Amino acid sequence: MSLSLGTGPLAGKPGGEFNFDLAGASPAHRLYFEPFAPRIRAIVGDRVVLDSTRAHLLFETGIPAVVYVPLEDIDPSLLERTEHTTHCPFKGDASYWTVRAADRSIENGVWAYESPLPDASWLAGFAALYWDKADAWLVEEERVFSRLRDPYHRVDVAETSRHARVTVDGMVVAESSRAKLLTETGLAPRVYIPSADIRPDLLSRADKRTTCPYKGEATYWHVRVNGRQLEDAAWSYEAPLPESIRVQGHVSFDGEGVETTLDAPADRFTAGP
Repeated sequence: MSLSLGTGPLAGKPGGEFNFDLAGASPAHRLYFEPFAPRIRAIVGDRVVLDSTRAHLLFETGIPAVVYVPLEDIDPSLLERTEHTTHCPFKGDASYWTVRAADRSIENGVWAYESPLPDASWLAGFAALYWDKADAWLVEEERVFSRLRDPYHRVDVAETSRHARVTVDGMVVAESSRAKLLTETGLAPRVYIPSADIRPDLLSRADKRTTCPYKGEATYWHVRVNGRQLEDAAWSYEAPLPESIRVQGHVSFDGEGVETTLDAPADRFTAGP
C-alpha cells in the first residue's frame, strides 16, 4: 500500500523487479527517512501538542509511515519524561515522555531515539507522537481523515466499457455496462457497480463502518441469496473523499461465494474514441 507495505519497493516482498540483487544489496528490514513539507499539527482537547513545518516520514519494512518531528516542535510544557524504554534492533533504544494536556494524561505517548544506532543516525533530535492518542491531526488547515495519507499511495477511478457482473453462489446480484474500476496502490483493482444496477431486494444495510484516508467512510450491506446471508459483503462510499468521488453512488462486492467479472473488450484494435 506504500513504499513499505504490500508490494512496495521497501516492503518485505516487493512486487516488481530490480536491476540489482535486492537481497544481497540491502538488509531484509529497510528504513527510509524523508522530509514531509506541509505543516502538521496534533491536538489534544483544545491544546495544540505538536506543530511542525519540519516533519519527516519514516518508512520501515512492513510498517505504515510514521511522522517524526524535531522534539522541540512538541510543546515542552506538556511533556514529562518517564522511565519507560523500548529497544528496536534497527533504530536503537527509545526514550518516552507522557503528555499532559486538557485534563488528559497520555502515558508514554511520545518517544524518541536520542542515541540511535549508526544506521539510523538521522533520527537523532526527532520524536514521534502516537497517532491514535491525539484527538485530531491537521495537515495545513485540513483535518486528516483516519490516518496520514502516504504520499506514495494513489487511488484512481476509471470508467470502463466492459460489461460487469456480480454473482453470489451463481445468482446474478448486479449487472452493469456503467461500472467504475478503482485501482489503488498495492491492492487488487475493485469494480464498483451503480446502485441502480443492483438488485435491491438482496441487500440489507449493515452496522459495520470502516474508514480509509484515501476514500472516506465505507457503509456496508449484507447480501442474502438462496437463504444464505453473507455478512458485510458489499460496501460503498456515500460521501467519498475528492480523489474517489467518482465511486459515489456505486457499490463493490467481496466475500465467500462472491464473483465479480468484467467481460473481455469487444472492440479491440478498432479506432479509438
